[in-house]
Parts: sequence; C-alpha cells; structure tokens
Amino acid sequence: MTSIDLPSLGGKLSEYRLSGPKEWAADSRPATSRVVFAAAHVVADPLADNAPGAPAVLDWESTLAFREHLTRHGLGIAEAMDTAQRGMGLTWNTAAELIKRSSAQTLAAGGRIACGVGTDSADKPPASLTDVIECYLQQLAIVEEAGAQAIIMASRDLPRIATSADDYATVYAELLRQVKQPAILHWLGPMFDPALTGYWGSADVTTATASFVELICSQADKIDGVKVSLLDADHEIALRAALPDGVRLYTGDDFNYPGLIESGSHALLGIFDPIAPAAAAAVRALDQGDTTAFHRALDDTVPLSRHLFGAPTYYYKTGVVFLAWLNGHQPGFRMVGGLESARSITHLAEAFRLADRAGLLSDPDLAVERMTALLAVQGIGS
Repeated sequence: MTSIDLPSLGGKLSEYRLSGPKEWAADSRPATSRVVFAAAHVVADPLADNAPGAPAVLDWESTLAFREHLTRHGLGIAEAMDTAQRGMGLTWNTAAELIKRSSAQTLAAGGRIACGVGTDSADKPPASLTDVIECYLQQLAIVEEAGAQAIIMASRDLPRIATSADDYATVYAELLRQVKQPAILHWLGPMFDPALTGYWGSADVTTATASFVELICSQADKIDGVKVSLLDADHEIALRAALPDGVRLYTGDDFNYPGLIESGSHALLGIFDPIAPAAAAAVRALDQGDTTAFHRALDDTVPLSRHLFGAPTYYYKTGVVFLAWLNGHQPGFRMVGGLESARSITHLAEAFRLADRAGLLSDPDLAVERMTALLAVQGIGS
C-alpha cells in the first residue's frame, strides 16, 4: 500500500497510507435530472512571469485539456468565473481569449458552456451606472459571439457606485433586455469576495433577497437561472421556492451541495472542478432515482470541499489547482498571480488526505511523487 509522511496542523510528520482511487466511469452524456456546471480553473504557463500584478499567461494546452476532462464526464463548463481567478489574476484580455477558445472546443464536442460576463474590462474603474452597463455589454458581446450562454457575474463596481436597489434593477434590466438567450444571474457572497458586500442594494440578506426576487420576477423570460453562493442552505431553499416557474436555482454552495442538489437545486460549483468524476457519477445516479448511490459518490467529497473552501474562502482556488496537479492534469503547481502561495503546506497536506479518502487521487504513485517533491521544496522530509 502506498504511503507518505505528511505534516499535520500540529506541526508533526506522520505516515499516511493511501486508500486508493475509486472507479469512476466517464460518461459524456449530460445529466437529465439536473443541469450541472463545473466552474473550471486555469493553468498558468510555468515559463511566464505570472507574478502578483503581472499579466496572466496561460498554458493553453493544459487549460483546454482540463476542459476536455470535464466534458468527458458530462459536465457543463462554467468558464472565466472566479474559479478561473477572475478578479484574482486573470485579466480581461486573457479571459476573453479563454472564452473564445473554450467555447469553440466545448461546443464542437457537443458540450454545454456558459461564460462569465463582468465589468473588469475597462481601462479605468467605471464611474457611473452607464459605464458599468457599457462594460457588461462589451463582455456580453464576446460571450455571445463565441456561441456561449452568458453568466452575468456580480460586479465589484456596483456596490461602489449604486446607491439603491433601484440602481441594480436599472443595470440588470438593460443587460437582460439585450441578451440573445436567457442568462444566468450570479450572486456571489462576500465570503468569496469582500468587495461584493451589500450586493442588490443592502448588506441585510433578507432585504437584498427581496430586491433580487423582484428583479427576477420582472425579467423571468430572460433568465435561465440564478447561481447563488452564500453558503446558507436554508436561504437557498427558501429562495428556490420563491423563484418563478422555469427559473432554475443553481447552487453555488460548496458546503451543502449534496442535500441541495438532491432536494431540487441544479449546480454551478467550483468544487465540481476537482471532484468531477464523483460529481458526474452522483448526478447520473440521481437520474436513475438512486439516491443511495448519489450520496455514496458525493458525501465523501464534502469534507474535502469544506476544507478547500475554508476561510479565507476566496483562496479556495489554490487547493483546486493543487489537486489538478496531483492528478496529472497539469505539469506544475503554478498559478497566475502567484496564488499557489496562498495556502500553507499543512492545508495542502490535509487536502491530499481528504482527496484520497474521497477516492479522487487517480494515480496514487504520481500523487505521492508530486507531494513528496513539494514537501522537499518546503524543507520537509528527505
């Protein structure tokens, strides 16, 4: 049995014996009971600068190959979202190229793709609601020209500029008026991005939710669904019940996703990037009405997800990329913006253990080899 000496949070090394991977059968057919997207990470070019503040340079071959991996498991691609380090190293010019390349590849393979539309393309921060709308529309045009569905992302600029819920309604009404196909609205909580505090016009979640629902009801024919990442299962269930018929709730709750998906939510999740084989198997089981198999595939992934998305939650991308590297999806553990340094070696060691216990280290020998090399760089082990 493969083993490795791993550090613990208490600062000691102890032997860890790997359980080995579970057998996950790839099936490119999409789920029938739920619409499921995995928000995909990007792979940094190891020969480029990619330091904090430097323009993002991607390893395009590895980045696109990972999207093929997700499509082979029947998952939709949520592109150029926060998992791809949007707003944390991925600049708009690179995001636009990513949207074009990823959309062309995914659509040619018969997959489903939706892409993030934001306001991070301006040379200087927008100064008015009109500026915000113009930025959104510029990005919407790129996404729709690529043939992808639009995800209207929460904008850091709106909490800074908007003075009321009416200002949000004005911006979103204009955007939805111009979409060519129903879009997905995105509500990302401040635990993912503190700059989004007070979104929809209030820091009080109940008040913000009332404004959000009013907007959705007024524009329901232009909205495919809403992606909510507040890490509050009770709030999501109540919001789901308040949505008009035909508007989906895409859970973005990386803590409580099994129960929320089983009870009726669809999914657009960052955790579905590292757990893609398990997520796909779980949803296929749900298609067959087999909730036992659904939970058998998914429940063991929850401790891993809660660890990766632990505070500060916005650094979850580091663990996502780390696991992709362990599983051989990319040649190095390097991130745009130098974000590979955002989590401690003890945090990553625990991610290693939890991924193994969930049956998600596909090649234990490779994972041990790479983890051993990373430990050595940190001055741990031989």
